[in-house]
Amino acid sequence: MLWLQLAIVLLFIFIGARLGGIGIGYAGGAGVIVLAMLGMKTSMEYIPVEVILIIMSVIAAIAAMQRAGGLDYLVYLSEKMLRKHPQYITFAAPMVTYFMTLLAGTGHTAFSTLPVIAEVAKEQGIRPSKPLSIAVVASQIAITASPISAAVVAFAAMLQPFGVSYLQLLSIAIPSTLIAVLIGAVVAQLLGKPLEDDPIYKERLAQGLIKQREQANYVPTSDAKFSVLAFALSILLVVSYAILLSGVIENPTIGRSEAIMAIMLATAGVIALKCKLDVNEITQMSTFRSGMCACICVLGVAWLGSTFVNGHIDDIKDFSGSLLASYPWMLALVLFFASMLLYSQGATTAALMPAALSMGIEPVATIAAFAAVSALFVLPTYPTLLAAIEMDDTGSTRIGKYVFDHPFLLPGIATITSSVIIAFMIGNLVL
Repeated sequence: MLWLQLAIVLLFIFIGARLGGIGIGYAGGAGVIVLAMLGMKTSMEYIPVEVILIIMSVIAAIAAMQRAGGLDYLVYLSEKMLRKHPQYITFAAPMVTYFMTLLAGTGHTAFSTLPVIAEVAKEQGIRPSKPLSIAVVASQIAITASPISAAVVAFAAMLQPFGVSYLQLLSIAIPSTLIAVLIGAVVAQLLGKPLEDDPIYKERLAQGLIKQREQANYVPTSDAKFSVLAFALSILLVVSYAILLSGVIENPTIGRSEAIMAIMLATAGVIALKCKLDVNEITQMSTFRSGMCACICVLGVAWLGSTFVNGHIDDIKDFSGSLLASYPWMLALVLFFASMLLYSQGATTAALMPAALSMGIEPVATIAAFAAVSALFVLPTYPTLLAAIEMDDTGSTRIGKYVFDHPFLLPGIATITSSVIIAFMIGNLVL
């Protein structure tokens, strides 16, 4: 029965991946029904409600900031930085997407910077696939270091009973992922032939398919600047409150997760009031739509995975507990391949990390492996990856005929591998 139910889980994940987008959540819900029909017990407790509510709250604030022009302002600042030293675009681009994701808690902020990255690279005669590939990877792995991402907040709550604080998690995750992104950039820089030698680029150039993007005469508004400032202050407030909870405040009236939700909703309200926004238009923002899509995906897929894992937790412990205890680094492989299918750092964390901790794996090992939930770049179907391909009219950022031979794979593997190793080293010093 275990193998039959596992096959059902994988089948519905595959169906969800084929549907794409919100379809992953739909398929997850259908899979739960089939498991229940086969006698597997499920429960509301298996749904990562906290993760979903945090995503909703953060996205509400980001969408308000977008409606006020804040995202355009961030893109404007990013473009200024990228054009200041264009020859270093392969290293500067991932820093931009990394920190935008770190601050926003969602990798979808990368969408707005990808056209700029492609254009600056093209202007310098640099193969756009180099900065684009590592920029996408950086936007994904930064989720595991963002103070307000659902994955980090959920994982911090899981680690708390083991004596690991939210700030200790961040003190390991942020430096390890940041250094790893730079290592991934080195790998990306070494891949691919020069742009002028690429036959597809030559062909597209001869056909007149390569266009130069006109630089817009953008002038940031006061509302745009205010919305970015308000959002940045909200993140500072979240981190400051977490510090106070680490020893200053005893028996708080509002917990960390609840504080994040309340602060983000209040920030959205402040932006809407100060900038005189029509709140009905906030729900039409692209970040709002993608965030709500993420909620459905996490709901369906994490519920499906948690139902299976909890139904066979003893069997899983017997089968893999001793192996993972002896070789804890293998947890990173499990998370890597799971996130390839689940397409969500939050969903992968919610579905598998509780089981890993319950098997007796040391917290430092789980924290080190945490970055591996970001392997969303392996299958060339993730939205930001597809957007990067679409933005590069030189044709250098493309999917090969063997599906996996795309420019995101090696920089991504190098980044995650480096992060796991570095986090192990930092973790042994911090914990």
